[in-house]
Amino acid sequence: MRRLLGLALVTGLLACAGGSTPAQDISPEELLTLAASATPPLILDVRSADEYAHGHVPGAVNIPHDQVAARLAELDKNPSRDIVVYCESGHRAGMALAELRDSGFENTRHLAGDMAAWRAAGRATE
Repeated sequence: MRRLLGLALVTGLLACAGGSTPAQDISPEELLTLAASATPPLILDVRSADEYAHGHVPGAVNIPHDQVAARLAELDKNPSRDIVVYCESGHRAGMALAELRDSGFENTRHLAGDMAAWRAAGRATE
């Protein structure tokens, strides 16, 4: 029983971190620079539709974390395009990132500090 609990804990931690290889963090400053570039990333907000409606990173697309697997076809599968994922504090983003990587998306990144840090820094929202 202890071994099963330990295995479940490790598996859960890996899922929260976005799988066995954690996604590379991108700072808000780096995201703003990339968003203004010729090849902007897909910015994916994995919070609920209600949270998204109350303010999100400009240009972000909303697919709640528990719908990512079912809505993969909506994402740009250009292998060279970065996908930057965020939620409110990181937990849901980690689960979404793991799902994306398991589905073959290789250029996934995590917005450092998520939406909480974006707002705390006084950054613009839509």
